Amino acid sequence: QVQLVESGGGSVQSGGSLRLSCKISGYTLETGCMGWVRQTPGKEREGVAAIDGDGTTSYAESVKGRFTISRDNAEKTLYLQMNNLKPEDTAMYYCAANCASSWIVVAAINPVFNYWGQGTQVTVSS
Repeated sequence: QVQLVESGGGSVQSGGSLRLSCKISGYTLETGCMGWVRQTPGKEREGVAAIDGDGTTSYAESVKGRFTISRDNAEKTLYLQMNNLKPEDTAMYYCAANCASSWIVVAAINPVFNYWGQGTQVTVSS
């Protein structure tokens, strides 16, 4: 049984940083595509960042240069380092696993994953 548990969300001021973590069980990180997806009320889910099994990463244009996705295979944890946060980054952030490809995640609306975490809220105030 695959389980994903996010942590690290919170409230910060514009320009601040947060690091999201996603602890994963029942899934081998280095063998598949994983990513972070965010959603605000009334809007579609947006793929923010993703990483393929071979380590290739992809980012949405809106976060390039500010967000970094990484993983620790030994700790079975996926991370999202978010710097220079902006109010428009405010959303519920979901960790997800088993996607087709990292570039599809950030290119598509409502990206498809087989496994999802419960989400962690990020709020950025101006």
